[in-house]
Amino acid sequence: MRKVWMFDPHAGGRKISPTVQDAVRNRILEHAAKDYAGKYSRIEVRFRGPFCYIDAFLEPWVGKRHRTESLGESRSDYIKRMRSTPIHLCRLRHFDIDRWSLAFYAYSHERYEPCVFPNGDWLGTPEEGFDVGAIYLL
Repeated sequence: MRKVWMFDPHAGGRKISPTVQDAVRNRILEHAAKDYAGKYSRIEVRFRGPFCYIDAFLEPWVGKRHRTESLGESRSDYIKRMRSTPIHLCRLRHFDIDRWSLAFYAYSHERYEPCVFPNGDWLGTPEEGFDVGAIYLL
């Protein structure tokens, strides 16, 4: 029996060069500013090997009757902690400038789970990947 090579969109990938990192970061930030303005306080895009991780940060809502003392911290410490806690949106795996696979962050398992893009394809653009992860912003 002959072995057959099969493409796995959730394995391998190519290391992301600094030039591509800058271009992709700008694309994602522009897309977020255009389509999701007001839904986040900042977006963080970071890279490691073939991966691009996208996180969002939100401005915490703390009502006047919110009891932060029950959490063992002052109101200002609570707000500071919440402002610096990321919401993991998604992880992209690089194959080419417009060919990325997608893993959605599942908070139920606290890990990235492979998924398809909304059009049913295994590969898509960084902007399409952001749109999938942005469910946490809506």
